[in-house]
Amino acid sequence: MQFTYYGHATFAVIIQGKTILFDPFFTGNPSANGIDVDSIKADYIFITHGHGDHVADALPVAKKTGALVVAAPEIVNWLNKQGLEKLHPINHGGPVDFGFANVRAVNAIHSSGLPDGSYGANPLGFVFTSKEGNFYYAGDTSLTMDMQLLPYWTKLDFAVLPIGGNYTMDAADAAIASDFIQCNKVIGVHYNTFDLIKIDTHKATKLFADKGKTLLLPKPGTTINV
Repeated sequence: MQFTYYGHATFAVIIQGKTILFDPFFTGNPSANGIDVDSIKADYIFITHGHGDHVADALPVAKKTGALVVAAPEIVNWLNKQGLEKLHPINHGGPVDFGFANVRAVNAIHSSGLPDGSYGANPLGFVFTSKEGNFYYAGDTSLTMDMQLLPYWTKLDFAVLPIGGNYTMDAADAAIASDFIQCNKVIGVHYNTFDLIKIDTHKATKLFADKGKTLLLPKPGTTINV
């Protein structure tokens, strides 16, 4: 699978020829390095929760690309009121078959409010299982014991975890999370975008390495194979 990082918690994964975009935040994203939102491609858009730094460009990208947007029912309804029709509501529970992968929505411990102040639903993480590989995107979350359920469902090839602290797990908690989910290859997101989530990246990668794990921190705009 190919993973492209766009800064903050926005990234895309290509699975079986489908481009899956997560938490689109380009406009106003200081870590997006001037990436042109009009150049973004997506077949599917998955949204973990309603905060502006995760939904800012969901509507324009979805309209331009024709992508199917997958999110909690409250976010789906909010987007529908703005004229979007290709929508799939999802919530905690059994996996959903999207053709390119089965996707399970799982618990994330965070808050969620939409940009207009309306309720943004319970935050979610997503577990993807496919013929090309399996991965977990935690979304914005603290460390939670619920993560220990993931190995019952699948063996992960990699995980995308927040590491910036303050609003989410920091790198130390993310390393514990990697134990819980039994996955030693982690891609870090949600760090260094704003002052409150700035971290020492060398210290973070060393913390993982000392535990025999790999923390990948691709630069915004770059693509890696995972």
